[in-house]
Amino acid sequence: MTGNDLEGFGILVTGGGTGIGKACATSLVRYGASVTICGRTEKRLQEAQEEIAQSYGGTKSIQYRICDVTDEDQVKDVVEAATEFGDGLDGVVANAGGGGGMAPYHLQDLEEFMRVLHLNVLGTMLCVKHSVPFLRKSSGGSFVGMSSIASHLTHLWFGAYPAAKAGIEAIMRNAADEFGPANIRFNAVRPGFIATEIMEAIPRESEVYQSYIDNTPLGDVGRPEDVAALVKFLISPNSQWITGQCINVDGGHSLRRGPQFTQFLANFTDDQLHGDLPQDD
Repeated sequence: MTGNDLEGFGILVTGGGTGIGKACATSLVRYGASVTICGRTEKRLQEAQEEIAQSYGGTKSIQYRICDVTDEDQVKDVVEAATEFGDGLDGVVANAGGGGGMAPYHLQDLEEFMRVLHLNVLGTMLCVKHSVPFLRKSSGGSFVGMSSIASHLTHLWFGAYPAAKAGIEAIMRNAADEFGPANIRFNAVRPGFIATEIMEAIPRESEVYQSYIDNTPLGDVGRPEDVAALVKFLISPNSQWITGQCINVDGGHSLRRGPQFTQFLANFTDDQLHGDLPQDD
């Protein structure tokens, strides 16, 4: 199914070279938008641009820029580039993010903890900061932050990641209130287990994978396109009366409990996982 309800829209998608970000960019271009994707790895961005352009509209509808969303100057530049390419800025999908530092909190590495917070929370805030003046000029700008079911469902040993995703949601809710009078909408999307390149690291025969399936009423994992469909709706005028919301796209996983990743921490003893300090060698 294709259409043109995003015809004339200029949209920025961060982390747009792979996975959910790439699926979002593909969907937005498919429905008529001029999309700028950005990320830190040029090869992935270039491949994504070529694939999307070949399927929908050519390079007049999709461009890429290198950008680290934790670098304010780079964010400012990419927002301006997206605005110019789209003949205005009507939407932002702040998808760039990620986790790391899997360990119980009393054994967290501070540098890694801060890296995850910066990537998710600071990266999203900088996108808000530099896009708002341009979104305000559109007829009804829309900003979508990429959260996770980890924002509100316990994900054992995930360190900074749950806090970071909860932080994104707090930014979206407050921004929705602050910029509602300017007719800019802010919402967050909460994916569950989505079959992306990152999630391929979880073996399909593992206890971890099975814990996702067991706690998902629809009994499967999602696709990047499932998230992209919701994002497209939130960017489009069809969602013009929706703002400040955090919406799950998880097959019902959030109705139950979080995944069980303890299998991935085999190098920790049970005592260490539950509070004992590691012994010096």
